[in-house]
Amino acid sequence: AHVTYRSEAELAGRFGRAVQGAEDPRRGGRYQVESYLDHQAAKLVRRFDAGSYVTLSTAMNGHDVGRGRGGVRSALRRVSARTLVAGIDSDRLYPPAQQAELAAGIPGADRARVVRSPYGHDGFLIEVEQVAALVAELLH
Repeated sequence: AHVTYRSEAELAGRFGRAVQGAEDPRRGGRYQVESYLDHQAAKLVRRFDAGSYVTLSTAMNGHDVGRGRGGVRSALRRVSARTLVAGIDSDRLYPPAQQAELAAGIPGADRARVVRSPYGHDGFLIEVEQVAALVAELLH
């Protein structure tokens, strides 16, 4: 799961092809990125019930805002709230093109804003200043 929340560029920049300590990947050892991902997976297993993860993943994968509303375009046209749509330029989970489609379909929404970040989907948690500026824009 972790690789969908972080960008390829970030992981490549942090780890490249460096091996983990004295391990030899040609003999069953790992690269540093593998060690990092193993560590992140172990953390997830300790704090998150596997059944809950499956349920959430199924719900996310099966969600369709247009279901029962005449399709996505029809559903988006019904949005009446003041809206600012934003995405992270390196997000693989929810790519910027999807944000552009949302913004185009919501009445009164400007073009989608883009947060520049090498951190993928997690960029919204890390790029606090950029996200705060967008929230301030929406609230004023």
